[in-house]
Amino acid sequence: MLGNGQEMSAKILVVEDQPAINELIVVNLRHAGFDVMATEDAETAWQVLASNLPEVMLIDWMLPGISGYQLIRHMRADSRYRDMPVIMLTARCDEVDKISALEAGADDYVTKPFSPRELVARVKAVLRRREPRVSEGSVELGGLSLVPHTRQALAGNDPISLGPTEFRLLHFLMTHAERVHSRSQLLDYVWGGRSHIEERTVDVHIRRLRSILESHALDGMLQTVRGIGYRFSIETERA
Repeated sequence: MLGNGQEMSAKILVVEDQPAINELIVVNLRHAGFDVMATEDAETAWQVLASNLPEVMLIDWMLPGISGYQLIRHMRADSRYRDMPVIMLTARCDEVDKISALEAGADDYVTKPFSPRELVARVKAVLRRREPRVSEGSVELGGLSLVPHTRQALAGNDPISLGPTEFRLLHFLMTHAERVHSRSQLLDYVWGGRSHIEERTVDVHIRRLRSILESHALDGMLQTVRGIGYRFSIETERA
């Protein structure tokens, strides 16, 4: 399918077991110019992934059989799907549930009932931040290097697997090393200031980044400044 008659549109896979909601999502995404595939359970979605890789997935939390939460965890454990942007659809609105979704590997979440226009905007936002901008330069500090053009991360000569959001966050902190940034500032600079994303989201991604860097003994450079925010510093003794 062609988007706006000019370029191939992004392919979206919707995993939603309620037919009416599934159809609502599909119709609105197609109207926005996306190429949409849809399934009603995680098992079928997994089969689709094996042969028809989408750019973004929308996954309902409560699915028959394997839940959307479990599906995301399976995806993040598989190198083929580890970096794929995922938006979780959920009727759960408690903060603990939102944090659980992010920690499972979701890049964003949409709480039901939702506005179709907002959902389309969220999909576009995830696509915009899927890859770092080509204009962003490579950076190397303290044995850690990032190359935005290829989204390659290295600890010395060892490759590091980072999701799209973690890469953008780490790249920003490294290119602004030694400066302290508040959560709201990081939301502005890394997420684009989208008001629907809570500041706690930053904490989740920082924690995920630290866990990844810890296996390379580099987590000390990602520092918390109490009462203010976060910074990247090669002076690890200040942490």
